Amino acid sequence: MKAFFSLLICGISLSAVAQTTVQTQIQSQRPVQDDFAPVFKKINAEVQANSKAYDNLKFATENIGHRLTGSENGAKAEAYAYQLLKSYGYDVKYLPFEVESWSRLTNETKIGDSESQLKKVNSVTLAHSPVKASVMAELVDLGNGLEADYIKDGGKVKGKIALVYLGILPGSPDKTPYLHRSEKAAIAIQHGASGIILINGVKGGVLLTGTASVTGKLISIPALCIGLEDGMALKERLKDKKQYASLNMTNFSGPIKARNVIATLKGTTLPEEKIVVGGHLDSWDLATGAIDNGIGSFAIIDMARTFKKLNLKTARTLEFVLFMGEEQGLLGSKAYVAVEQMRSTLDRVRFMLNYDMANNPKGFSSSRKEMKDLFTAWGGQINQLDTGFKNIFSSGAGLHSDHQPFLLEGIPTGGGAGEELPNNSGPFYHSDGDVFALVDDQELRNTVRFSAMLAYALANTPIIPVSKQSDEVLKKFLQDNDLELPLKLAGEWRW
Repeated sequence: MKAFFSLLICGISLSAVAQTTVQTQIQSQRPVQDDFAPVFKKINAEVQANSKAYDNLKFATENIGHRLTGSENGAKAEAYAYQLLKSYGYDVKYLPFEVESWSRLTNETKIGDSESQLKKVNSVTLAHSPVKASVMAELVDLGNGLEADYIKDGGKVKGKIALVYLGILPGSPDKTPYLHRSEKAAIAIQHGASGIILINGVKGGVLLTGTASVTGKLISIPALCIGLEDGMALKERLKDKKQYASLNMTNFSGPIKARNVIATLKGTTLPEEKIVVGGHLDSWDLATGAIDNGIGSFAIIDMARTFKKLNLKTARTLEFVLFMGEEQGLLGSKAYVAVEQMRSTLDRVRFMLNYDMANNPKGFSSSRKEMKDLFTAWGGQINQLDTGFKNIFSSGAGLHSDHQPFLLEGIPTGGGAGEELPNNSGPFYHSDGDVFALVDDQELRNTVRFSAMLAYALANTPIIPVSKQSDEVLKKFLQDNDLELPLKLAGEWRW
């Protein structure tokens, strides 16, 4: 992760020997293997002894509750994060932006063998469904809800309600593409469905929420989620007999203001270059969002605390950013990138580290494989402190979190690797089961200490061996990572 550079880059001049090393590095295009071990040791000791992440997150879940963007709770969360960072000695600012707020009001789903014999089924509305919808129609089983499923259907779904599995159905062929729920909703709309019901893949009737919109704006059809058992039983009934559904819902949508929270640690020798350490503070409203994304956002706040407590200096500027609106379409991170573009300062962002449901990393990841040598060199130094850190490295690119707006501008991104959520909390993602009892104190400390080390190393290494990709290089990179289709569905493919 981070390596500690044998001469601290805190404003002093490099020695002639170090200058020679750097010049050799520039010429060879191989990263300098910095020795950051002494600082890593300090970070390790501080976080293990004094981390406040667990206690701060506990307070937030007990005293604020959910952190839905645009809600009163969301505003309280923004203020809480601001005050914490201010108390640690940071120059903190809000980055306000306006979003189209969405929240659920009423929802009733009924399903049965005929339009006159319908029974209520437990369901939850997916975000950005219409403000008001009342649909009665026949159900059509569209399997995984991919384009190929609709082609096979031959247009029969038009005017009907699509029944789609969330994720990939067990028994699906190898290499079946995985699409986000919003992308599956977009395909259903393109093929004329009047509604979409997604089957959650988690046992025990767990209901999942989340956005059904690829744009963060209202969609034209009602979208909802039902439990695994209800959904799979419905699929079986459809094999023998037509099934009908009645979808009735009301929701709220309207413009509101939200605020990203940004704490800045000014760089010493390369202050115009920035490392963004970000993650989303907002959550859905069914629970307190302890896992999604309390463990990520409160880890970031504690990383920032650690830097100030140890009075760490960095060559590059570090920005610790708590984004709002991620759950409703990456709205806060898109606003951040838009402002940087307007100011013509986006090129100053050399790297973006994203922490979304981050927990207990065993290594580091990056969108750029060229980072392997540096990341594993730093990781080797961390392994000397804690053998539980396995120094895994993974590379590749995905979507649907706050790194995406940076990635789509060609900026290198990264974070943890080899992570596992605590206490089997994965099944409670976006559900009413996402509560503080699932959080593991030591695993949260591991996220803070290892991630703080990575941020320190990135901010201090003389050479970051990757830079912003050109438009044509970025296009091929996205295609190589199978992102052209989902970006086209989202209307974000600009080529």
